[in-house]
Amino acid sequence: MILKFLWLAFCAYGAVVTAYLMVLTAGAVFFRKREGEASPTLSFAVVVPAHNEALQIRATVEGIRAVRYFPDLYRVVVLADNCDDDTARVAASAGAEVFVRRDPDRRGKGQALDWLLRERKEAYADCDAVAVVDADTRVHPEFLREISRSFAAEGVEVVQGYYGVSNPGDNWRTALLAAALDVFHHLRPAGRNRLGGTAGLKGNGMAFRREVLESRGWPAHSVVEDIEFSLRLLGDGILVHYNPDAMVFAEMAVRGTQAEPQRKRWEGGRFQLLRRFGPSLLSRFFKEAGKGGSPARFFDAFMDLLIPPLSLLVLVQCAMIAGSLWMAPSLVPAALLCLAGSVVYVFSGLAMRKAPLEVWFYLLTAPIFVLWKIPLYLRMMASPSNKTWERTRRRSELEKTDGKRYR
Repeated sequence: MILKFLWLAFCAYGAVVTAYLMVLTAGAVFFRKREGEASPTLSFAVVVPAHNEALQIRATVEGIRAVRYFPDLYRVVVLADNCDDDTARVAASAGAEVFVRRDPDRRGKGQALDWLLRERKEAYADCDAVAVVDADTRVHPEFLREISRSFAAEGVEVVQGYYGVSNPGDNWRTALLAAALDVFHHLRPAGRNRLGGTAGLKGNGMAFRREVLESRGWPAHSVVEDIEFSLRLLGDGILVHYNPDAMVFAEMAVRGTQAEPQRKRWEGGRFQLLRRFGPSLLSRFFKEAGKGGSPARFFDAFMDLLIPPLSLLVLVQCAMIAGSLWMAPSLVPAALLCLAGSVVYVFSGLAMRKAPLEVWFYLLTAPIFVLWKIPLYLRMMASPSNKTWERTRRRSELEKTDGKRYR
């Protein structure tokens, strides 16, 4: 009896999160970005946090300097954080202003940004807005112009652009990550905004009115500092607004040894935030509902943390089907419907972003990716308190050390 009750609770969880993804999918269909006329006077500091990125940083800086925006209204600021290579020298030679931080006891992107925003305000004090771009990123030429249009809309203080994959054709792993980001970095934020929630920060291609950062710094120091900061902003009544046309594209891991630390950081960090922020989000939801406020945004933020990674959700749905065949055959149709919902969710994201044909083709390899994730989740369960930031090695570094090309 107890086993069946636990099983029904497990199925209820799978059904609830799948249903919410369907709601977000419907919301994304009707999403329209908030924008006004791009201001000809809005100035930017484009901050690039970099740790040992000498092989990547020149291309990133030169790409930012080549955007179609008023040249005298933006600067590129590279934050060389605890580097052991020539990142600072290469960035300066590419035309960036460079700030060097050395604090090996406080490693991490959040800690580095907090130092720059609090201790070196001259990097951005005379700018209207601050954009943050990762050091392995290709920036779309219209990125700053699109961010400017978003800030021209009334009440917009924080903007998240579309963060995609620059190397989807390298192999099946990068193609599947491109598909995943089409749903996680487009469909989800679009749907959340449409339903009155925050789009959430994605760590790359995000921008802030100067005052937002000037008064706060970067108070999020967890391994998923972008999600944490999103929740802190939400608590202050500030929503992140999504602009799908402000695009950046970053390199994704081509090998499992590259990808595993990254996945542990992303997925383990979200579970940590659910434990940390989940109760307070539910409390704010009921409090706002009781006084006729705006409760939907807090419920949405709670659900965003509650929804597992796509591969884990598929495993949950497959387990629902298998378990229903054994314990509750009448639930099999519902379990199958949940799995079909995930298919609709993924296909919708790819269709909305007009994903290339090769990404659709590589969906056939999704079972391999899901099977790869099973031992990863088992290792995460064995050591769930992973709080250490670990840099993901770039493809160029692998090619240099291994002597072969990964594409």
